[in-house]
Amino acid sequence: MDKKNRVKRIFDGISRRYDFLNHFLSAGIDFYWRRKSLKLTGISKNAKLLDVACGTGDFAIAAKKRGVDQIIGADLSINMLKIFNKKRDWSNGNVVQSVAEEIPFKDSSFTNITVAFGVRNFFDILEGFKSFFRVLELRGKVTILEFRLPSNSMIRKLYSFYFNTVLPKIGKVISKDKEAYTYLPESVNEFDEKINIPELLTRAGFSNIENHSLTFGIVQVVIAEKL
Repeated sequence: MDKKNRVKRIFDGISRRYDFLNHFLSAGIDFYWRRKSLKLTGISKNAKLLDVACGTGDFAIAAKKRGVDQIIGADLSINMLKIFNKKRDWSNGNVVQSVAEEIPFKDSSFTNITVAFGVRNFFDILEGFKSFFRVLELRGKVTILEFRLPSNSMIRKLYSFYFNTVLPKIGKVISKDKEAYTYLPESVNEFDEKINIPELLTRAGFSNIENHSLTFGIVQVVIAEKL
């Protein structure tokens, strides 16, 4: 099974338990990560936002709470999008089933793009970033929130134990899907070893790239601008 179909199957399968597990397994810190990312970006109330790999929409909803009204969520998983559309905080939003590499919008359609914990699921990250560049307006920004392995050796050991041993067991029990919560640590480990987000954003044409570490370095916020 290729990566695109595997990711779709996994996230369609765990969609009903996805929000609970996200918040439970992160002890609720994921809400802070999204708010902090938007603050670092300095997103405007007048923004035209595309939330890519939006899942059940928590990043888009965080933006809406900051006063952003023009938001579209895009995700490969139709089951995730169905849950997103049912949320009260998302009363008049729009969603589209789409992958990052083939965003179905005209050039220069958005001022901002956000992605939370989704870049490592792209089947071609560079093509995804090129697609972002195309649909962003001049001076538009992309904001990426993604896991990383901490540089501090002690924190890294604790994090790796939790991520590779504890999290898959809890995820399997609650979601009833063994693959989903083994895929998560596998994908993060592989991503951290092989992928340099700022480098790929530069190759896609972006400038003014910022990289911020949050919560002992277990997540990163990467912000880049189209100039």
